[in-house]
Amino acid sequence: MKNRILFILSAVALLISCKKDFLNRPSPNNPTLDNFYNTPEQVEGATGFLYNQPWAGFMDKAFNCIGDVLGGNMLTPAGDPNYGNNTYVYFTVSGTDGQNLLAWQSFYKVAGNATVLMNTLEQKKSEIGNASFLDEGIAEARFIRGAAYFYIARTYGDAPIVSDPVVLAGSGDYNIPKYIQKDVLRFALEDFKAAAAGLPETPYQPGRVTKYSAQGMMAKLYLYRGDFDSAATAANEVMSSGKYSLFADYEGMFTNSGNNNNSESLFALQWIATGGYSYANAAQAYEAPQTLLKPDFNTGYSSVYPTLDILSAYDPGDKRKGWSNMLQGFSRLTWKNANFPNGFVYDTLTPLGHDNDDPYTFKNGTRSNVLKYIVGPAENGNLGGTSELTNSQGGNSMCTYLLRYADVLLIYAESVLGNSVSTTDPAAVNAFNLVHTRAGLPPVSSLTKDMIMHERRVEFAFEGDYWYDVQRQGFQKAQQIINAQERGTLNNDGSVNHTSASFTTAAQLYMPIPSSEVIADPALSKDAVPYY
Repeated sequence: MKNRILFILSAVALLISCKKDFLNRPSPNNPTLDNFYNTPEQVEGATGFLYNQPWAGFMDKAFNCIGDVLGGNMLTPAGDPNYGNNTYVYFTVSGTDGQNLLAWQSFYKVAGNATVLMNTLEQKKSEIGNASFLDEGIAEARFIRGAAYFYIARTYGDAPIVSDPVVLAGSGDYNIPKYIQKDVLRFALEDFKAAAAGLPETPYQPGRVTKYSAQGMMAKLYLYRGDFDSAATAANEVMSSGKYSLFADYEGMFTNSGNNNNSESLFALQWIATGGYSYANAAQAYEAPQTLLKPDFNTGYSSVYPTLDILSAYDPGDKRKGWSNMLQGFSRLTWKNANFPNGFVYDTLTPLGHDNDDPYTFKNGTRSNVLKYIVGPAENGNLGGTSELTNSQGGNSMCTYLLRYADVLLIYAESVLGNSVSTTDPAAVNAFNLVHTRAGLPPVSSLTKDMIMHERRVEFAFEGDYWYDVQRQGFQKAQQIINAQERGTLNNDGSVNHTSASFTTAAQLYMPIPSSEVIADPALSKDAVPYY
């Protein structure tokens, strides 16, 4: 933990930016309170950083590993050390796992940067008096901190809370205990409540969070806790605002950065293709098939790809199967490179025709790839006829959605259902049907828990969320879901090499605290204590 605190403090200097556009890379300068935070633009530059680089360690690979590989939506190739050698597939992740450590570091980096900025703006406010732009900056930072602790609580269960990293670093006492999960969730909830009270109803820049972003995250947290009445109330606040709606082009929402910050987005991380590593969306580099990005980039590893289980989960006629996955016959005529001079075609059957590790174009374990967050092979907008920007690693500017309006609608439907076996409540059914019918499926007249959880799975596949949906149903239900999944691959003849997870204990509901953190802070090896 000492290393993490010092890591947080060293990153605080990067919070500062004199540029209005909050997507620009911040300046490394560390000005004093006297000469900074005097204008809205200066505060906006500092809060803007919180939507980007501090999240990079989690978003690079751990986002998929925890949210979708554990959940059974994604597979990782056997023997790939970057993805834990299939430990996320089989629930054998250890405290020494690299992606687990990166997630932990990233969450506390986000929370630490947000906390230091909050405290700094509070101090500035005490010196110059009330200023609306300082209040909004504080509320924005509290939202981001709440989001980080919400991830911490769901990922690790019991975990530390660091309310003032600067004071902690100065004290030299790094024996920080674990706090019980319900208190970590309460800490996050209090941040969301404060953010809802201080944020504007309309974003002052595209991509900024609002009062309703905070209400939506409150609804998600309440649902996670099983507080259905509060979740329904918070979700209804968002729905009644009239500020958000489902975006008509589901596929384009994830494959065209021109659709960033659309009518459906309540909270999204903001990436810059030209910003380089840790400032761009790196998903394409790991999810895309290699022949799509080569020879322009040495990336596109198919390091994570859809499971047979998720591919079989879509109902007949559900357009999200094709909107979210690359399958046999998928094509993009504007995606061109040396391998596809006439446009990209996803072909798992025809030999590629030149030297390649695999004689077939796309013959991974499930003959499929993820489509979400893939924009194609264009570098700096000059290749392939596409307007998308990518950097030398294949990273792009697609935002990463952490809360969509579709989520709010399904939260509302599930919250109205509560613990009932089924519901025909018109408002709940209508909220569900808005999501369901966008995918080309016929409307339903009643709802059950299994229907809603299935809808959530196919709606948010590959968005890093499904594991938390499985987890919050409790160990017995989670065990039933996970152990019934097909996590195997296809043999050369198309038959299935059946594989399932070994999910046997309640401890597997949460990631282990990284071993290096426990060594640095032995208090983490002890039982959790109350924070409040």
